[in-house]
Amino acid sequence: MKLLKILVIDDEKLIRWSFERHLDSKGFKVFLAETGEEGVRLFEKHYPDIVFVDNRLPGIQGLEVISRIKTIDEDAVIVFMTAYGSIDTAVKAMKNGANEYINKPFFFDEINLLIENIKNNINITNEIQLLRRQQREKITFDDIVGQSPVFKQIIQVSKKIARSETSMILLLGESGTGKDLFARAIHNESGRKKNPFITINCSTFPDTLLESEIFGHEKGAFTDALKLKKGLFEIAEGGTVFLDEIGEVNLATQVKLLSVLENRTIKRVGGTVDIPVDIRIVAATNQDLKKSIEQKTFREDLYYRLKVFQIDIPPLREHKEDIPLLISYFIAQFNSQFHKNISGVDRNTAELMLQYQWPGNIRELRNVMERAIILEKDNIIQVESLPCEISNTSASISNSNVSYNFELPDEGISLEDLEKQAILQALQKTGYNQTKASKMLGISRDTLRYKKKKHNL
Repeated sequence: MKLLKILVIDDEKLIRWSFERHLDSKGFKVFLAETGEEGVRLFEKHYPDIVFVDNRLPGIQGLEVISRIKTIDEDAVIVFMTAYGSIDTAVKAMKNGANEYINKPFFFDEINLLIENIKNNINITNEIQLLRRQQREKITFDDIVGQSPVFKQIIQVSKKIARSETSMILLLGESGTGKDLFARAIHNESGRKKNPFITINCSTFPDTLLESEIFGHEKGAFTDALKLKKGLFEIAEGGTVFLDEIGEVNLATQVKLLSVLENRTIKRVGGTVDIPVDIRIVAATNQDLKKSIEQKTFREDLYYRLKVFQIDIPPLREHKEDIPLLISYFIAQFNSQFHKNISGVDRNTAELMLQYQWPGNIRELRNVMERAIILEKDNIIQVESLPCEISNTSASISNSNVSYNFELPDEGISLEDLEKQAILQALQKTGYNQTKASKMLGISRDTLRYKKKKHNL
């Protein structure tokens, strides 16, 4: 659990000593300030969770201290203390941004109750935000559609990784294969599921803005930094950060990311203080990071630090057995959304969709189904409702110049044996180079390894 930090600003030495002794015994981290100016400096340095501010102080007064702290961090939680019992002063303090007030003299039982109430309010606010987010993003591996052997194997491995204690996972796969769904499922099936899941699409931010979003910035760090801003790594404390399109991050930010992965601390832009963070990072890209390393656009040390566990998500063309299942899933989804009553696809439509190579993968299939369900007038999707690149698939295949020297023997052959022979020939022709053999067969290396094991090759 995060250690609660409390700042006490009071000019009375006995009050400061009493606070320190009592709060330290409760396991809190305590900071003490004798003047308002010193209190503001300590707040900027440590960003405590709760601030106790006395009214009468040397130099700037308590009301002004509240205003300055709120300018630095509008979410700061402040308790106003006054020995002068003026309701008007307390009201002014609340207007300036104080969350609570307490009259002197007080007993520490009152302070305990006050801190407990503040903690509960913070937790309730965080829980409400988290529940709202989880309602939108509650995806587990059971929600990911796919029953093909290669896909089921990837799901099984991903579940084990999700439930492990590893803090770094790398997802590789073409655009549209569902890397974001895997990231959410990994979070929701981990021990971090009650904490935030935050997505950062690295390709949508300019270089300078991305660094500020990830790490946050101090007030005055740059021209528009009018107040402190916590970064998304800090906000995700205890949870998961999904760094989508990690291959788009510039080299300078890559250095800082590597430092976070190794030291588990961040520095805000313009800051000097190391802030500990407890997060799991799931990074994803559709780029060939090894090629990016060769081109000097991605750091080799960051790549190997990220790929503690690497999950390769196959393109749809390598698990076409899942297409009928996905079609049924999207029909049900869009029937509900568009108040339609589509019951399926006709035979010719199904054959064309199975022949098509789906360069945009599952995302493309989803878009095609949405379009078809909107356009279709009957309750069965016809070829006419498909885009032309799919409806012309059959013609493009028949007109291709590719020919195969294969003739079905009179006694017949099982598809299992045929697959086994094709894999064996590809391996023999490539000198058992799995990378070349998988390219020759039009499948991934993971799929080839699975099929080798399946056929005992």
